[in-house]
Amino acid sequence: MIVGTAGHIDHGKTALLKALTGQVGDRRREERERGITIDLGFLYAPLEPGAEMTGFIDVPGHERFIHNMLAGAQGIDLVLLVVAADDGVMPQTREHLAIVELLGIPQALVVISKCDRVEPARVQSVHAQVTALLAPGAYNGAPQFAVSSLTGEGIDALRQALLAAQCEVRQRSASGGFRLAIDRAFSVAGAGIVVTGTALAGQVRVGDTLLLGQTGKPVRVRSLHAQNHVVVEAWAGQRVALNLSAERLALEQIHRGDWLLAEWLFAPTQRLDIEMQLLASEPRAFEHFSPVHVHLGTQDVTARVALLENTCLPPGERMFAQLLLNTPLQAVHGDRLVLRDQSARRTLGGGRVLDPFAPARQRRSPTRLMQLQALATSESLEHILPVMLANSDSGLDPLRLERQFNRLRSTWNLPADVRVIATRQGPLLFNAVRWEALKVSLLEHLTHFHQLEPDELGPDRDRLRRFSATSLDRPTFISQLDELLSSGAIVASGPWLHLPEHQVRLSEEDEALWQRLQPLFEQAGYDPPWVRNLASAVGCDEAAVRLLLRKLARSGRVHQVVRDLFYADATVRQLAAMLLQLVADNPLIQAAAFRDKVGIGRKRSIQILEFFDRIGLTRRLGDQRRIRADNALAQRPES
Repeated sequence: MIVGTAGHIDHGKTALLKALTGQVGDRRREERERGITIDLGFLYAPLEPGAEMTGFIDVPGHERFIHNMLAGAQGIDLVLLVVAADDGVMPQTREHLAIVELLGIPQALVVISKCDRVEPARVQSVHAQVTALLAPGAYNGAPQFAVSSLTGEGIDALRQALLAAQCEVRQRSASGGFRLAIDRAFSVAGAGIVVTGTALAGQVRVGDTLLLGQTGKPVRVRSLHAQNHVVVEAWAGQRVALNLSAERLALEQIHRGDWLLAEWLFAPTQRLDIEMQLLASEPRAFEHFSPVHVHLGTQDVTARVALLENTCLPPGERMFAQLLLNTPLQAVHGDRLVLRDQSARRTLGGGRVLDPFAPARQRRSPTRLMQLQALATSESLEHILPVMLANSDSGLDPLRLERQFNRLRSTWNLPADVRVIATRQGPLLFNAVRWEALKVSLLEHLTHFHQLEPDELGPDRDRLRRFSATSLDRPTFISQLDELLSSGAIVASGPWLHLPEHQVRLSEEDEALWQRLQPLFEQAGYDPPWVRNLASAVGCDEAAVRLLLRKLARSGRVHQVVRDLFYADATVRQLAAMLLQLVADNPLIQAAAFRDKVGIGRKRSIQILEFFDRIGLTRRLGDQRRIRADNALAQRPES
């Protein structure tokens, strides 16, 4: 069990721990000189002979050192809220209580200290103050103990309550990746660099490789201490000290707030979706996009808060919000955080991380808010996933989900209606019904395209993606298109995509003009006229001829070799057949050999060869070329 203190400055937190453990908490010279706790103190002692070792974290009570208190409060199992009998409830009593409630610390015991200094009536008055203070919150009815750290009065009763609480501490799961928020880093002679912190998840063994800090520097665990004992393995819920080694690892590189993580869990982020709560004690509503300090783990970073459901959040209320962080941090679903004002002088509220990889776009859309509602109402991935998928048109990345929930995919129980779609950038999860609906929508958009452009064979895939305004990224869209092509629902003619029944329909005027142009192509053979010459020959406007030939090029009936120079499809296939005849004798094609074979000038031969390069029939190698065997023209050049 890990026990932390909380309370106003000079209310006897350090003296209380000394009475419980027999150890002195304030070990720094400046703390002894000033008589106050400035930074975190760490003590380890059994609550009774033969009992398990209990870790104690002593936190400063001064308002200037709240950031240190927050670093120590993360991950504790039980908080001792200390209230001095002579002072009673004070400002940091209220702020520390608000913080531990926001952090969701499961148990609390109240200690009314310095009872030797006051009359019993005063103790009863402070008891009533504390009861009223706790009544609205999670610790309503928490046990209270009147003690004196000097005389020992009440210490045994408090110790027995701690022993009873130790039996009720919920065992934290050792599954998932190891997570530790560093609160101290120091060098030990003969050992090297040591970091300490509370293990928040997973387990670690001597010899493991972990990633350190924002850069994810790989470090090796040389040795371990857990709850102040030498061990070979440590797990979530323990105070852990790790002796680290790595190439060029320096103490100056490590700071409080850095994370030590399992390799697969490393995923720094600067955009978090949270469920935010504003303290009821706040004097006014919280405004959209206000700056704040964010405390998560032992890290303190600045951010802006984008409210997702309204432009302001009234005191005491909750709302979904997005944090836009100025510095990357590590987070998983369910992490608790505390928000303080821009000057870091008072606590505003806090929240719970819902999605550490929040989207930048559509963050207020109804479907996104439905996803956040699911994330807020359950901790189970299996319960959340169906709602997430039912409200997603772009799919969910399982790698991100692993990191979001700190659960490897091998431990998931996927619902039966989940489709795993393979893309070039990895798999994505989709609701099966929604995936099929997206395919139907794409077919509807292609049908609409044919209605708008009847004289075109169809769009290429990028134009179709833009036309359909799909929410899918390009790799996922291509996977969807591949399914439709495999099933025959869509047909590809070269780069053009169309429905199987669709055919290019030229207008009567265009068809009549093509009938006049077609003999000119047949007569010209391998050296067809330029557009201007074709227009002159048939006595037609040059722009009209160019527009018609481009329409025919999209349908595959002609091919544009260079600007304003078109070849009939049959002619292109004949030229491809000549290339294949050349490679029968020599796999490397020379431009001069092709020129002689076709019987046209060098310039035109080069233009044709460069056209074959573009459509993928040939691959240029310096001044020579090779046939690409997988090209359709290489398979059936004469068909």
